[in-house]
Amino acid sequence: MKSFLVNIYNSIAAICLVAMFFSCTNTKKEVRDFLADKNLPMGTAKNIYHIHKDSGRITSKTKAPVFFDFSNREEHPYNEFPKGIKIVSINKTGKDSVTITGNYALTYNKTKVSEIRGDVVIINHTENTKLETNQLFWDQKEHYFFTEDGFRLTTPNAIINGFGFESKEDLSKHIAKDITGDIEVNQKDI
Repeated sequence: MKSFLVNIYNSIAAICLVAMFFSCTNTKKEVRDFLADKNLPMGTAKNIYHIHKDSGRITSKTKAPVFFDFSNREEHPYNEFPKGIKIVSINKTGKDSVTITGNYALTYNKTKVSEIRGDVVIINHTENTKLETNQLFWDQKEHYFFTEDGFRLTTPNAIINGFGFESKEDLSKHIAKDITGDIEVNQKDI
């Protein structure tokens, strides 16, 4: 009789254990929603080095010490680079064209607009120009930079300081607002 009761207790324990294992399954959506509710990233990475290619040609390289993936947000999915970022675009000849660095960055996945903050430096290696600012917005769809913060633009012929700047990604065709500085002008340009 004792062995019969032991078998019944063991069977009940096994059934409860199996039921517990099968009741603890979560779908991917439930896990994403849980992480989003707790404001936790969906993924993290350290010391990333990402190479972007287009038609077999390297077009850019991205380095960052820490990366957080918040693509589980329904309304505004984004990626965060809390300890800085360095992006190097490569021109068609295979040379570094433009380098972007900053101490912090956010990239919004739906709009493709990035905010880069803290000691932001953009260097156009081909034209030998450099933009320095504390905050910059980068519209990756339109290939456009803009800031309303203070900036310094250094070119071979000028050093321009001001508040408010817009330009193409290669720092060409820029609009500088509220400026001061030294600019060399050729007589034929007047």
